[in-house]
Amino acid sequence: MDFWQRYRAIDARDTRFDGQFYTAVRTTGIYCRPSCPARTPKAENVTFYETSAAAHDAGYRACKRCLPEAVPGTPAWNLRSDIAGRAMRLINDGVINRDGVEGLASRLGYSSRQLNRILSHELGAGPLSLARASRAQTARTLLVSTQMKLADVAFAAGFSSVRQFNETIGEVFGMTPTALRGTARHHRAPAATTALTLNLPYREPFDPGIFDFLAVRSIPGIEAGTASSYARTLRLPHADARFSVEYDAGAPCRPLVLTIGAVDLRDLPSLLSRVRRLLDLDADPVAIDSALEADPRLAPAVRAFPGMRMPGAVDPQELLVRAMIGQQITVAAARTALTQLSACGSESLAPVDGLHRLFPTAAQIADAGYGLLRGPQRRIDSVRSAAGAMAAGDLDFGYGDDLAGLHSKLLPLPGVGPWTAGYVAMRVIGAPDVFLPNDAAVRNGIRALDAGNARAEPGVRLPGRRTPDFAEVSPWRSYATMHLWRAAAVHARPKARPAPFVPAEPAI
Repeated sequence: MDFWQRYRAIDARDTRFDGQFYTAVRTTGIYCRPSCPARTPKAENVTFYETSAAAHDAGYRACKRCLPEAVPGTPAWNLRSDIAGRAMRLINDGVINRDGVEGLASRLGYSSRQLNRILSHELGAGPLSLARASRAQTARTLLVSTQMKLADVAFAAGFSSVRQFNETIGEVFGMTPTALRGTARHHRAPAATTALTLNLPYREPFDPGIFDFLAVRSIPGIEAGTASSYARTLRLPHADARFSVEYDAGAPCRPLVLTIGAVDLRDLPSLLSRVRRLLDLDADPVAIDSALEADPRLAPAVRAFPGMRMPGAVDPQELLVRAMIGQQITVAAARTALTQLSACGSESLAPVDGLHRLFPTAAQIADAGYGLLRGPQRRIDSVRSAAGAMAAGDLDFGYGDDLAGLHSKLLPLPGVGPWTAGYVAMRVIGAPDVFLPNDAAVRNGIRALDAGNARAEPGVRLPGRRTPDFAEVSPWRSYATMHLWRAAAVHARPKARPAPFVPAEPAI
């Protein structure tokens, strides 16, 4: 977007652009979200920034009226596969908090000086400033959503000291942490348990079908899902954790509520980032749906299910194992195989709502999973080989990879082809433009959509290609794939068997 496109967006107070850029006003010294209800500033007094960190570095503080830190993140970090997008995915996952700028730079293959120069040029702020802004956003969420002690909020958000926490909150928001907590619109009564409960912001519309997707693939004991909720256990850098997310479509603001049952506070920023990635909460559904509606096959499905989300992954290594086991078999068969494989995990947790174990580590799968896997020997050997490579550190991939780099790491593995690499790219790095033409469910989805469209509009002729590439909806073909999978799943559901025909007279 150029300057005047952004200016028109803030003049219209368009909520679709909240979190995608920030508006700084020279005469007031504050920066706002695009939908801020304040009077539109004069164009000559406005500067737009890609990130809130850039606005911080330029000397602006956050608007107390619109709270620009309380918005979904930018969808550009998945759409962009350049160094800036890759860096932001890792920063949001807490890499700087754990490994510092040097650790971030080494993961990206740059020196810290080069990385600082690139990010300052592309985003207007260096890695430390970007991490500081991420901490401030996490701290604000905890202050207004929980009754945690201020010192606990400081360390949970990633600050190294309470003093640093107080200074940052004062500089960014222009108020003390206590005053910021007082801005909460809805104060919850202190809970009787130690669980943390937070609202997760997202852009409307939101299609809850992502919960169905996760539910039918959930592994008993590790995950649990319904049509409006999802819960699971997982490993994080410092300790194990468990969480649940619930969606209430009947509530006035349709909130997504995250309940964290157990987590090391140092892992909280990473957990929040991974849950948001899992549910694709930083997506821009209006832009995606507008592009998908241009295809005559997809248009009816997009209108029926606006706001389709693409599920992410809370553990990249786990996702690769799941993808390899799920090759060329049904979802139900893959779930059965993964349930058997999960028995090789040695960690047992205190049972809570049916969750009592963790998904096995790569080392456990390489050592003990061999005897639990069923199916073709070649696939068993491939899974064990990939697990061994991940356990040994020879295969290292994650949120900081780009599409080409991820493919270069995965495709040489035995048993990994374009389908597996593409599926992992969709779910691990959020690649938005992956299409899987040889996927059986994709082909079934195309046929299901064609049949449905033919019934709805008999006179409309659709393109004759049997397996289109949907190039017209690029760069959102991953979301087209999600619509096709959904259409295939709905079409495959067993229909009620009709009552047997009983003739009025005996048949001759």
